[in-house]
Amino acid sequence: MRKPDYDRRVVVTGLGVISSVGNDVATAWSNLVAGVSGLGPITRFDTTPYEAKLGGEVHDFDATQWMDAKAARRSESSMHFGVAAAKQALADSGFEITDENRTEVGVIFGSGAGGQTLMIDNYASLKERGPRSVAPTFIANALTDSCSGMIAIETGAIGHNMCVVSACATGTHNVGEAAEAIRRGDCVAVIAGSTEAPLLEVGHAGFSNMRGMGMPRPGEAPQTVSRPFDLTRDGFVLGEGSGSLFLEDLELAKARGAKIYAEVVGYGSAADGWDMIQPIDLGVGSSRAMQMALDRRGVPADEVDLINPHGTSTPLGDMRETEAIWAVFGPRSAGSARSLAISATKSMTGHMMGAAGAFEAFATVMSVAEQCAPATINYRDEDPDCDLWVVRETQALPIRYALSNNIGLGGHNGAVIFGRYDGD
Repeated sequence: MRKPDYDRRVVVTGLGVISSVGNDVATAWSNLVAGVSGLGPITRFDTTPYEAKLGGEVHDFDATQWMDAKAARRSESSMHFGVAAAKQALADSGFEITDENRTEVGVIFGSGAGGQTLMIDNYASLKERGPRSVAPTFIANALTDSCSGMIAIETGAIGHNMCVVSACATGTHNVGEAAEAIRRGDCVAVIAGSTEAPLLEVGHAGFSNMRGMGMPRPGEAPQTVSRPFDLTRDGFVLGEGSGSLFLEDLELAKARGAKIYAEVVGYGSAADGWDMIQPIDLGVGSSRAMQMALDRRGVPADEVDLINPHGTSTPLGDMRETEAIWAVFGPRSAGSARSLAISATKSMTGHMMGAAGAFEAFATVMSVAEQCAPATINYRDEDPDCDLWVVRETQALPIRYALSNNIGLGGHNGAVIFGRYDGD
């Protein structure tokens, strides 16, 4: 183990993604840039009893292309998505895990809820057919940390391994903690990210009864269901999938001639300590996390050119996040200033819950690498309580630093900042 060096620079050299807008980096990014929505009718269960019937489903995905077939049968889609995204990121990085370096490569990969399908199915089996019908393998595969363990098995990365769980901020925290693990000297590289498969009827019912689910604009296409920061927004829509980033020490990346997408230059985490569902007044927990991310390595607030926000499309949540952004970035947050671009990709994917932060970290990194801000589709009617420059059409944009922000149930707030890498 190396000694800590908190000035150690960490970069992103690999990306992976499984989502409703694509099951690889090129497809997902192309669809985000083109404003192609991944939202549509839910097919995972019968939505007849529910007013809300839409979600962001993953399509054309075969788990056995990414992991051992027996292991795939014993597990479920939340693990499958995570392993696939992680393997994509590792392959994209060009980093070869060997017997000599495998103890120095970590996995920090989370999930908000883990293998809920396995729990539900085995409970049903228990009640219908008795105790002996419960699969002896289900517990090991249903834990929230099961995916991080399986990624180690499938890739051979056996260094620092953990799973950070913080509801909808899970992905953001896993990416941020991965960068800090490299600075601490725990490892030289980390497979980071998160995964979630929340399209379950019990979850859908719970969120519906919470009155959190949104509906499309009356008389308009189903894809308008997610419209972050829009005056007519009325709730979120669930999505599924996974995102992964391969992070490594800059010096290692340079020595092996790796492609560098962006540099990880800031990370902040803070709690509301207020309510299990509602965000705190003025979004002070989120603003503290964003300010911490700026302060950690001295990123100037006036050089952050883009935010990929939490932006779930809930009336109160988007307003509180707007207040948090204003608290940190001041008047340049205003829509009229056209200084701080807001690119809310949940408008296309829905809310991927624990996977949201990792998928949006991927989108933020690509924005920095490509100097491009994907549109927030469905944004039409400005809300005076959400005075932000919400990007309506995808556009080329000079981006020095970009921030990915997420807020989780329970008052968990996380922010990660990525910087453009132009070499030394």
